[in-house]
Amino acid sequence: MNKSELKEFLDEKVILYNNPKFIESDPIQIPHLFSKKEDIEIAAFLTATISWGNRTMIIRNASKMMALFDNAPHDFVLNHQESDLKSLEGFVHRTFNAIDLQQFIKSLQHIYNNHQGLENVLSIKDNATTYKDAIHHLKQVFFEVSHQQRTQKHISDPLKNSAAKRINMFLRWMVRNDNAGVDFGLWQTHKAANLSCPLDVHSGNVARKLKLLLRKQNDWKALSELDNNLRKLDKNDPVKYDFALFGLGVFEKF
Repeated sequence: MNKSELKEFLDEKVILYNNPKFIESDPIQIPHLFSKKEDIEIAAFLTATISWGNRTMIIRNASKMMALFDNAPHDFVLNHQESDLKSLEGFVHRTFNAIDLQQFIKSLQHIYNNHQGLENVLSIKDNATTYKDAIHHLKQVFFEVSHQQRTQKHISDPLKNSAAKRINMFLRWMVRNDNAGVDFGLWQTHKAANLSCPLDVHSGNVARKLKLLLRKQNDWKALSELDNNLRKLDKNDPVKYDFALFGLGVFEKF
């Protein structure tokens, strides 16, 4: 396919998958349970954090997490006592366990009390065009509070060449306004043009088959290559193609 054929093909797949039906089988359904901005972003951040492995299990465990917060995640983050953190002790998703969840609640409280929330912490500075440094900054702020070393692995760092798939997915949810009711477009101080594709096995394999990506590893260097090519197709909303790449990989076994 030449560039215009590829764009037409992928644009059709975006229309096919970027619609409310997508929500039914995707972890994004968890933040869609809420209406308050802070509830949506905290639910989204925690859900994205455990978004690896089987999607049914991700959704089930994210639902359990919200139930542990009495379905009021922002209130729980701001007002929890030590005794409330004890109620999280049975939680586990793969290698993310109760120790990690308790730490995430403490770190999120620190971010909302001292750094004006996630939207501010992840804002892009110095005219950068990607979230590379912003995600690194999030990790620094997140672990300013006392924490166990083990939890650090659950926040990726692009400066260590991580593709930061889960944080990029969270950013897509928060920043991109798709006018289709899937992504939220909550963060109006951010720009969709700066987003990067959440690069995983599915989107990476499809991108390679379509010659949008040549690098073998799914790391930040690969993400930069994919970014560059997707921005040639749509410089204002490059990450809409995540729906096409993911849909082709997961639903069509492309």
